[in-house]
Order: sequence, then C-alpha cells, then structure tokens
Amino acid sequence: MSDTLLNIPCTTIKGEQKTLADFAGKAVLVVNTASKCGFTPQYKGLEELWQTYKDQGLVVLGFPCNQFGKQEPGNEGAISEFCELNYGVSFPLFKKIEVNGAGAHPLFVQLKKRAPGVLGSQGIKWNFTKFLIGKDGSLVKRFAPATKPQDLTREIEALLK
Repeated sequence: MSDTLLNIPCTTIKGEQKTLADFAGKAVLVVNTASKCGFTPQYKGLEELWQTYKDQGLVVLGFPCNQFGKQEPGNEGAISEFCELNYGVSFPLFKKIEVNGAGAHPLFVQLKKRAPGVLGSQGIKWNFTKFLIGKDGSLVKRFAPATKPQDLTREIEALLK
C-alpha cells in the first residue's frame, strides 16, 4: 500500500480524524455497510471477527453508505445506535460516505483501483463489499457482498501469522 493510501483522512462516526496509518502493523478489513440491507446481519459476523482476532492484530472498519437502495438513511447517531443495539458493534465505524461516482471517498477510490471486482470492474456493486489489507499495508483481496464474514477466517488467520 502506498503512502497515499495510508494517509487518506477518514472521519470516525464520533468525529475523530483517522488514517489507515493509525492501524499500522495490523490487518485491516474495510467494509461499506448499511442498516437496512439484506446483508445487514453481517454486522454480527463482522463483530465476531473483531472480537476473535482484535488481540491478534485485526481491525474491522465499517463505512456506512447510502448509495445502494437508500439502505443507510440515518444520520451518524442513528447508525451508531442501530449497530450497537442490534448487533453489539464495537469495531470502529466511520461517517457515512459514498463509494462510487464523483463523490466517492478517496479511500474507496484507491481500494477499488487496487482490487478491482469481477472482470476488472472498479465499481462497488452493493453494501458489504469487503477489502482485506495485510499487516504490511498491502491490499490482499476484495470480497463480494455475499461473502459472509466467517468465510474470511482462513485469509485473516494467514495474515495474522
């Protein structure tokens, strides 16, 4: 991962500025999320990954997005409350962003460029697309929305060795 990717500013749901450099030495799972999506129950699996592997060097980062079916209509407070009350989410969440188009967040612009989707497409097709980044900062893999969090276990464990 280049310094450019490491230094892209992101704002947490609580208003704190972070970059991926803040998570140096950790494997990072970046996910675009939504509260009213058929894949929303994946929050539970993402939280389980976070709880299982956080002490071994994994961080899960959730980026709410309202671009797909308007499935994340709430403000940051509503999103945070929903995630905590319904799924016990304690991994870091960020302010709502766009992942495609002219307003796409620079982090997702870079992630899509470095890990294109099926047939080389860069666009994200739906909520809960996942990007796994190694402890050394290299982008390892992009996973489709239908890929369940528990299906990432083997790749995560390989990165944490």
